[in-house]
Amino acid sequence: MLSKSGWRDRVCSPAETYHRVSGLLSDFGITRVARHTDLDRIGIPVWCAYTPNARSIVVAQGKGVTDDEARTSAVMEALERVIASTPHCDTLQATTHTLKSAGKRFHKLPNLIAPGQTVAGDGENVDWVAGRELISGEEIHVPLEAVMLDRTLGDCRYWQSSDGLASGNTVEEATFHGLHERIERDAYVLWQVSRFEARRASCIDPRSLGCADTTALAARIETAGLVLRLFDITSDIGVPSFTALVAPGEVLSARRPRFVDVNYGAGTHPSVQKAISRAITEAAQSRMTFISGGRDDIYPSVYRQPLAEETRHLLRAHPGTVCRDDFKSQVGGGLKATVDVLRRMGLGPIIAVPLTDPAWPFAVVKVLAPELENPEGGRAQRFGARALSKGSFG
Repeated sequence: MLSKSGWRDRVCSPAETYHRVSGLLSDFGITRVARHTDLDRIGIPVWCAYTPNARSIVVAQGKGVTDDEARTSAVMEALERVIASTPHCDTLQATTHTLKSAGKRFHKLPNLIAPGQTVAGDGENVDWVAGRELISGEEIHVPLEAVMLDRTLGDCRYWQSSDGLASGNTVEEATFHGLHERIERDAYVLWQVSRFEARRASCIDPRSLGCADTTALAARIETAGLVLRLFDITSDIGVPSFTALVAPGEVLSARRPRFVDVNYGAGTHPSVQKAISRAITEAAQSRMTFISGGRDDIYPSVYRQPLAEETRHLLRAHPGTVCRDDFKSQVGGGLKATVDVLRRMGLGPIIAVPLTDPAWPFAVVKVLAPELENPEGGRAQRFGARALSKGSFG
């Protein structure tokens, strides 16, 4: 349903959301919000929010088509990480045997186990938090360590990640965005493991879709003397998904191009225009990461890393001309519609764990979708069944 703000997936406009949370930022350790846009020549808005004593990263970034979008994106990402380091939710210490005896549903999330760790045995006490299984609506318990994002924890059993971590004005809004991020990551992994020829052939011209915002974003990048390549990575789930590469033109002929010279972004949304916009603006944000040098999780060795030749070949792909009707979503615009598709495909459970106090004017949720693929990270299991059955692994 279209909200009064004109946004189908937000209760409030970005400016209204910022107004709701700005007075609380210092309470959560966020000390500064800065506009980084003009550090680059592209002009796509990129903002940052700083949390000096953060337990994951100090600098959170946000992007958008406007300054209001980018500023709000930055502060909400910072809030997500602060909340995930110390979730505001009740915990239950119990063994799986105890949970079974009490008739409580649970999931051990073995796909998120960290390297060198093992799934808890039935007799081992574990700290659990309650979430909602979106397909059935039932309560379900998951290990607390699987929803936290705290880099100070030692010997953590689960992968520490922001994957599926999202915020919003309401729990449902945050859940919508967390779930679509999980679908985006799944789509990108499936695209990565497909044949190179298929990936290169998925290149499209964003201007041919006739979307004003995406056409303007593409023009900004090209006016800045950069190359933009957009790829359709939509998976069998059917939610429009895209990935964008942005690079200086000289990368195509450079003798020793660097990894940091080519920047990547991805986006998934029932609206094709929003999905493409997110992919392009995220690529611009990623470029800003290396220009500013502000992210405390980017180390000097990354700047010396060579560019994969395969990436340069993707930059040489010839974009195909398409129309917007080619990307009509198989999924409706709301959370329920997306969940229904995942249910029909047998891709449950889908678990949403609220991490914030209901009295706060914003919500942070961790969405877990064990049957969907996860991005590269510190896990014992790199790929799931969907990737292993795809093209290259078939």
